[in-house]
Amino acid sequence: MADEIITVLEPEDEYTHEPDDAENYNESMYLNAFDLGIEAGGWFRLGNRVNEGYAEMSVCVYLPDGRVGFMFDRPAIDDNDAMNAGGLEIEVVTPFEHLAVRYRGRVCLLDDPSEMADPRTAFRNNPMVECEVDLDYRGVSPMYGVKPQYADGREVPVEPGKSFAKAHYEQHCAVTGTIRVGEETMDIDGLGLRDKSWGPRYWQALTWYRWLPMVFGDDFAMMLSVIDRGGDRPPSTGGMVLVDDEYHPIVDCSIDSDWNDAGEQTAMRCWAKTDEAEYEITGEVLSMIPLRNRRTTPDGEQLHTRITEAMTRYQCNGRTGIGMSEYLDQVVDGWPIGAPTP
Repeated sequence: MADEIITVLEPEDEYTHEPDDAENYNESMYLNAFDLGIEAGGWFRLGNRVNEGYAEMSVCVYLPDGRVGFMFDRPAIDDNDAMNAGGLEIEVVTPFEHLAVRYRGRVCLLDDPSEMADPRTAFRNNPMVECEVDLDYRGVSPMYGVKPQYADGREVPVEPGKSFAKAHYEQHCAVTGTIRVGEETMDIDGLGLRDKSWGPRYWQALTWYRWLPMVFGDDFAMMLSVIDRGGDRPPSTGGMVLVDDEYHPIVDCSIDSDWNDAGEQTAMRCWAKTDEAEYEITGEVLSMIPLRNRRTTPDGEQLHTRITEAMTRYQCNGRTGIGMSEYLDQVVDGWPIGAPTP
């Protein structure tokens, strides 16, 4: 039937798409990389908002001693032909198999990453240093995620003002290369996760979410997701567990977090269930930086979203892993809505 919704994913989806008419169209690629041996790494993101005339460019590097190098910019773009803006380039070498990340620019080097809660002050009071990133990502898993469409090939419509993405997929990868921050160079031989999404996006489209990508080895990795969209609906749960070279979808999961006085995650105890097994996972934040997104609505309302990005050490089934704990919350009356009230 023409109105039947099916899911597809094609090699050309690795490249940029023709933007639709939504003002907030966003084509996004995100990649993280961590080396457990040195407990260091980083993440890199480009979000092309071509209908708004700019890209969102983020580079975040976690150094072994707890310092964080961070840069965010909104470089001007006038087309959606490539993921290349603000000194950050993400190249598709072979779809679904090999991507390359390069950055040439500067980062703000923070001894105390929590200062980024006030970006103006953080960038003013901390040194800017040169940064170079050269990383190769090679898939160690199948793809997780899909592009929904009608059986006759038509796109499934989304409501731009309430959308976070209309298509999304992820993949665990082996990562090799170098990251240089100032005079310090880190040789990376580790693992990570990368994702791709496109379609209308507002960071305020969700009430809160918890996103935990983690890698224990090229034969064992996970991503746990809990999303609250507001209203009377309970939060949705999902994700996957990589076992050898196969993804097992998560059918249910929970994340119980510890918090500091700023309402930021410091540790977590997680449970995940697939059709094949159940998993108990603990996480300990090693280094965290708080970021924010602000938007003024047409009627003048100021919206504030906080995203805490933490390099996190994980334990599961006697194995030690590393990855991220990314917590997004809308800020209401000065407090992140999903964190416990002090």
